[in-house]
Amino acid sequence: MKSPSSKKNPAQLFVVATPLGNLEDMSFRAVRVLQEVSVIAAEDTRRVRPLLVHYGITTPVVSCHLQNEQRMAEKLLLRLQQGQSIALVSDAGTPLISDPGYPLVVLAHAQGFSVSPVPGPSALIAALSVAGLSVERFIFEGFLPSRTQARQSRLRALAHETRTLVFYESSHRIVSSLEDMAAIFGVKREAVVARELTKRFETVLIDGLSTLASTVRDSRWQQKGEFVVLVKGGEHVSTFDQHQLTAMMARLCVYMPRKKAAEILAEWSGEKKNQLYGLGME
Repeated sequence: MKSPSSKKNPAQLFVVATPLGNLEDMSFRAVRVLQEVSVIAAEDTRRVRPLLVHYGITTPVVSCHLQNEQRMAEKLLLRLQQGQSIALVSDAGTPLISDPGYPLVVLAHAQGFSVSPVPGPSALIAALSVAGLSVERFIFEGFLPSRTQARQSRLRALAHETRTLVFYESSHRIVSSLEDMAAIFGVKREAVVARELTKRFETVLIDGLSTLASTVRDSRWQQKGEFVVLVKGGEHVSTFDQHQLTAMMARLCVYMPRKKAAEILAEWSGEKKNQLYGLGME
């Protein structure tokens, strides 16, 4: 019986992370892969050129952006079928994370081609690492809707989310998004605005949402560039009263130790494990 790897076509699709701004963040492996593949599929060929020139990479480049990615995915699949390996890159950071490339990756997997990550920079992870907010559990929302009503509706749905919230935002919507967050999440909810990460004018602002909205609104300088907005998770709002939780703990304790019952019910209900353990003792 053949192993799964033996069914793969020798041609490969590499998903290559590239620097957010600082060219020194390029990995040795990423440079080698871009030099060795047959073609590079780039979100914007103009944006990737300085990187390729900097590292002396002369591999041919084709465009694969949001408007043509379905059509280009089919064309690039033909190249894979012809035995050519392909590197997929975005304008900056890791492809597919709020960037084009999903159709190509799906098609490559479906046709049995190896899809290999070449990890590296990601604005999402870079922002989390310096935000000073909890990173044990977080939720990535990408870009919020551009229309005000839809954006506010989405934020209201997240108002009681207890995990750290992470958003990408554009320069022309950063002020309105921060104002909406302050109105819906609360003016004092702690948040972070990370702008132009790894670039010359990088800034990381940490404050309450209302103050951050005012700071960015009052400074044209702080409205330029690319943004990651991180918001501290909200307080847990219980959907059960103490009598219900006590009854559930009593039922679980019939079948398992109190500690295990508290762990299971905490994971299911969102309540604190220590509190549930105490109810079990009752």
